[in-house]
Amino acid sequence: MSADHDLAPPPRDHVVVCGLGGLGWRIVEQLHHRGEPVVVVDRAPDPARVRVLADRGVAVVEADATLPGSLEVAGLAGARAVVCVEDGDAGELRNLHVALQVREHRPGLRVVTAIGNAAIGRAVADDPGPGSVLDVADLVTPALVEACLRSPVHALDVAGSRFVAVATTAPAPGTLRSLYGDLAPLAVTDSSGAVHVCPSRDHPVGAGEAVTLLGTGEEIAAAAVDTGPPSAPRRRAPTTRRGGGYDPDAARGRAGPTTRTLAVLTALGRESDRGLRWALVALLGLLVVSTAVISLGYRYPDGTHMAVVDALYFTVESVATVGFGDFSFADQHVWLRLWAVFLMLAGIVTTAIPIAFFTDMLISRRLSATAGRRAASAAVGHVVIVGLGAVGVSVLEALAARGRDVVVVEADPRNRHLPRARTLGVPVVFGDATTPAVLRDARVPQAAAVAVLTSDDMANIETGLAVRDVLAARWDDVPVVLRLFDRELGRTVAARFGFGAVRSIDELAAPWFVGAALGLDVLGTFPVHGHAFLLGRLRVEPGSGLDGLAMRDLSLRTRVIALRRAAADDPARHDAPLEHPPRRDTRFAAGDQVFLVGPDSELLEVLTRSRTEAPDVRSPGGT
Repeated sequence: MSADHDLAPPPRDHVVVCGLGGLGWRIVEQLHHRGEPVVVVDRAPDPARVRVLADRGVAVVEADATLPGSLEVAGLAGARAVVCVEDGDAGELRNLHVALQVREHRPGLRVVTAIGNAAIGRAVADDPGPGSVLDVADLVTPALVEACLRSPVHALDVAGSRFVAVATTAPAPGTLRSLYGDLAPLAVTDSSGAVHVCPSRDHPVGAGEAVTLLGTGEEIAAAAVDTGPPSAPRRRAPTTRRGGGYDPDAARGRAGPTTRTLAVLTALGRESDRGLRWALVALLGLLVVSTAVISLGYRYPDGTHMAVVDALYFTVESVATVGFGDFSFADQHVWLRLWAVFLMLAGIVTTAIPIAFFTDMLISRRLSATAGRRAASAAVGHVVIVGLGAVGVSVLEALAARGRDVVVVEADPRNRHLPRARTLGVPVVFGDATTPAVLRDARVPQAAAVAVLTSDDMANIETGLAVRDVLAARWDDVPVVLRLFDRELGRTVAARFGFGAVRSIDELAAPWFVGAALGLDVLGTFPVHGHAFLLGRLRVEPGSGLDGLAMRDLSLRTRVIALRRAAADDPARHDAPLEHPPRRDTRFAAGDQVFLVGPDSELLEVLTRSRTEAPDVRSPGGT
């Protein structure tokens, strides 16, 4: 353990974050920015991040959170919440271990855990203790899908009622109230490019200015706001193409013949069946044993033994059932003639089995490699997904649920998510997505969108640039969504290379974990004019800053879109009707459920203030 473990006095009412990877780092940043005390636990934290956190007064415990005593050093006894977001190959297992360990020591403590396995996630979520089990892939999928489709509509489920956030343009000059009535304005981008977040309904707009509004589906329809998604291009009649094509430029400047041969043999070894390997071992053993037996037992008329090379030649000749007649066993001992009989029979078996396995492997590999290309050859107006990891398959299923055609490009023929793609009937093209030939096999030039979603930032950037070259004149018309983990790198890449939809997974997912750790039920997140908006549910606690507060006195940059009153006889009941839209002079009461929409920073600020004093920000013309 590092010297940072000696925390005296032990921290109180803080959040313990286990894991200082990309997501953990972003969570710590957001918590610290809101003035929340944080203690980080990580086995091998990045020294640069440790120094930055030390300058900010954030303690880092360098220890394995799964080992007894590590969380106690981080102040588990006085913590308000524990967030488990370790990454790496064993990250989910370690998150599960830590979550169960915390539940055992402090059953009433809020635990927020990142687990992508659905079955394990459900089992952990069934625990009666407070907290959340979050799947990062599920959290970020809506934003990635909407970026692919350039959809102006984002549907939100508010206690079983469907709300819609829709982006549109002002048809004429006027105020938001005169143009859209009681629809809640979320943002306006004026003609100068300035973004006004959660403006008043009396905010003036000019014709053509971008506006995003929120309301129920009926309210949106009544206001005559167009919510129709972009129409999917009509599928063209199937065509045929031969093979996967050959890109001579991609083959130049590659490794030499020896390196390529070794790479092919290594790949065949990985793909070969275990039975094939054992059959080859048996064949090799037969050749070695028979060569030794014949070289020692065979005698020429002059009494000399057969040379080793001649014995190997005769062995291979017999095993291959060629029988050139070079050597005769007629004058040899009976046991050697019987060995020759055995050798011929064993040779038939030991050669037939490897040939059968090898043929099956080649045919299966060829069928698997070509089936995807052939199925994709008819695709037009489809979405190409590069990378079939947890995020990729989640986006694939979401797009398929919307009725969109999808083609997947995947480098690993043994990818564990392939059965899910095949179940949906989605073509999978195997190959390196950074090469133009593979992208053409996936019909990228005819695609409606491309999502590059591998887990390697450099591979994603390289693939994005290759996609740009293949799209050529269609580059500005086809949305290319690039998944990058690092937020700053994403912004730099977007500005430098002209990518219009670079999404940081950590930035999209972090607000969910922060909100869950602080007691806010995050129900959804979506982009609004370059800002990350959250839909959150907050329960008004007795004596908190929200208890008795008038809605008009809430933060200026948030919207209360619905309210569910607590039952007078049983505050724990949540079947009361939903009040929408609530009046500005409505006062919150203990037990009420409040549904809010706003920028993530504002919603979490409301949550923080609700636990202390009533907000002192007055909203002169807000909600």
